[in-house]
Amino acid sequence: MTIGRESPIYRPPDNLQNQTNQPNYRMRGVTVKKGEPVDRALKRLKTKLDTEGILEEMRRRRAFETPTERKQRKLRSASKRNKIRWRYSNAPAAEKVESAD
Repeated sequence: MTIGRESPIYRPPDNLQNQTNQPNYRMRGVTVKKGEPVDRALKRLKTKLDTEGILEEMRRRRAFETPTERKQRKLRSASKRNKIRWRYSNAPAAEKVESAD
């Protein structure tokens, strides 16, 4: 018994499956509206890429990053995340202290 594409057992490899419905494989872009200046469409594209973090990743991958630089970058981003977490985690605690008085 051979397993061909017509067989119900056949499953294509993961890299050959339909990748169009997966957002990671789609190319980002904007449609230029009728009468819209190209500069404005370019601005929309840049903001879209910036919010998704694509521009930052491109800049980071442009040159080799040593392990030390990578560690420093991760520590910087972790400290920013922790500041935000600390701010929101301690806000209700401050209210509880005031209500106890």
